[in-house]
Amino acid sequence: MKQRILLTGGGTGGHLVPALNLAAALTRARPDVRITLVGARRGIEARVLPGSGYDYRLLPMEPLYRSRPWRNWRLVSRLPAIGTGLRMMFRECDPQLVVGTGGYASAPAMAWAVASGRKTALQEQNAMPGMVTRLFAPRVDQLHLGYPEAWGRLNPGAATAVFDLGNPVSPEPAADPYAWPEGLIVVVMGGSQGALGLNDRLLTGLQATRDWPPDVTLVWIAGPAHQESVAARIRDAGWADRVRVVPFIQDLGAQLHNVTLAVSRSGAMTCAELAVAGIPAILVPLPSAAEDHQRFNARALADAGAALLREEADVGAELWAIALDLLRDRERLGRMARSMSARGRPDAADHIASELLRLLPDEGVARDV
Repeated sequence: MKQRILLTGGGTGGHLVPALNLAAALTRARPDVRITLVGARRGIEARVLPGSGYDYRLLPMEPLYRSRPWRNWRLVSRLPAIGTGLRMMFRECDPQLVVGTGGYASAPAMAWAVASGRKTALQEQNAMPGMVTRLFAPRVDQLHLGYPEAWGRLNPGAATAVFDLGNPVSPEPAADPYAWPEGLIVVVMGGSQGALGLNDRLLTGLQATRDWPPDVTLVWIAGPAHQESVAARIRDAGWADRVRVVPFIQDLGAQLHNVTLAVSRSGAMTCAELAVAGIPAILVPLPSAAEDHQRFNARALADAGAALLREEADVGAELWAIALDLLRDRERLGRMARSMSARGRPDAADHIASELLRLLPDEGVARDV
C-alpha cells in the first residue's frame, strides 16, 4: 500500500500556493508517495484543486473571527460536519504524515493529526507566524520557516526540528512567457486581485509627472477588477505609451528576472519570488492583512537592505518619485538587488520536501481513527 501525505492549507492563495509547490516537490522526490491536498469549500482551493491533478478533499471549514466573535456562528454550526468529514478522511486516507501550510483551512486537519498521533509538520511563510503555526509549533515534528525572523516569535516543542529553508517557490519555467519591453522595467504588483490603495497612490504621482525617463517602462499588473479604471486614468497622459496595464501575468514568479524594480504588496510568496529573482522593491504592505503579517515581511527585507518599506497610510503622490529616484541611483539599486538575492531560496521546495520525507516510516501503518 502506498504511503500517503496530507497537505492541508488554503483559504487564500498565500497558503494554497506553498502547499501546491510542496506537493510538486514531494512528487518529484518520491513518485511512489500519494499526495492528498485538503482545503475549505469556501476557499480559493475549491476553484484551483479540481484542475491541479492531485487527489483532494474539501471540507466545510470556516475562518475564525477573533475581533468580531459574533460572526463565528457559521463556524460553530459546521463543527459537527467538519468532525465527520475529518474522521472519514483520515480513515480512508490513513496518512503517515500531515503537513500544514497555514490559514483557517489547515487548523482542523492539523488538530486531528496531532490528536491521532500522526507525524506532523508546518510550513510558515511569514516573518510574523500565523495563529495556526503558533498554536501547533510546540506539538509538531518539523517546523519549516520562510523567514528566519519568525524563529524568535515561536515556541517550538523540545522534540520539534526547526528548519530555516525559505518559502517553497515553483522552479517550473513560465508556460506562457510574457513579452517584456526593452530597457528598465518597473512592475507594479498588487497581488492576484490588484490593490486599490496602492493603485490610487501610484496614479496620483504618475499624473503629476512631467518628464518621463526615456528608458523606463511601467508594467502595471492591476488585477482584473481594476485594469479598466487604471487604464482609463492614464489614457490621455503624454507618457501613456510607456505604461502597460494588464490584469495579470501568468507564472509571474518564474519570469521576474527581466524586471528592474518592483512596487508591490508584501505577501510572503510574492516576497519569496522577488528574492529568488533578485528584484529590489518598494513594498507597501496591505493594511488589512491578518495580524499585519505583510508589514513584518516588508520590515525584514527592508532591514536586510533589499527593499524600501512604505506604509500605505503615510505615502501618497511621492511613491512614483521614490521609484524614479531609485532608478537614477544605479549603485543603490545594485546593492538592494544583491541583498534581495541573498534572501532568495530557489531550491526551498526541494529541500523542505527532503526533510519531510525523513518523517515517513519504512512502511505505512494503518490505525484506527
